[in-house]
Amino acid sequence: MRPLRYSINVTLDGCCDHRVGIPDAELHQYSADILAQADALILGRVTYGMMESAWRPIAESGLLSDGMPEWTKPFARTIHAAKKYVVSDTLDSVDWNAELVRGPELEATVRRLKQEPGNGLYVGGVMLPTALAEMGLIDEFEFLVHPRIAGHGPAPLGGLSKMIDLKLVGRKEFGSGVVSMRYELRR
Repeated sequence: MRPLRYSINVTLDGCCDHRVGIPDAELHQYSADILAQADALILGRVTYGMMESAWRPIAESGLLSDGMPEWTKPFARTIHAAKKYVVSDTLDSVDWNAELVRGPELEATVRRLKQEPGNGLYVGGVMLPTALAEMGLIDEFEFLVHPRIAGHGPAPLGGLSKMIDLKLVGRKEFGSGVVSMRYELRR
C-alpha cells in the first residue's frame, strides 16, 4: 500500500498563501526531489491551475518568465513530468499529464490509488487536503515552516471535525531558516 503524503509551506503564524513563503534554490531542489519520488500528485482545481500556469510554460519552453531564477527549472521539469489527478466538479477536462476526478469519486479513487504498488502519492493545497484528512486518508504530514509572520490566512486543515494526533518522524533545517517537520498519524 502506498502512503498519501501532504506537504505544505506555512509561516510561523500558520499562513499557507504561496506568495508569503521564502523560496530559494535549496528549498526548490528539496521540493523537486520529493515530487520526483511520488508516483502521482493529487491536486484540487485551484492548486492544479496555479501550478500549471506557473510551471508548465517554463518546463515546455525552458525559458524563465517574470524574473524567475534559473534554480526554479528543476522543479518546473519535475512537476511537469509528474502524473496528476485533479479533483474538480467544475472543470470539463484536464491535460498536463492529468486525469480528472469528480468530487463524489474522491474517496474511492484515493483508496484505490493507495492500494496500488509504488512509492507514494502527494497532495498539496488547502481545501482538498482538509477533505482527505477528514476521510482519514492522509498518512504523513509535512509542514515546511518559514521564519516569517504573515498576519493573514489561509491556514491549512482548517475546519476539521476532530483533532488528528501525529508523531514526529523527521526534521530538516534549511539555510534560509525554513524547518521541515514530518509527521505520521499516531496509531
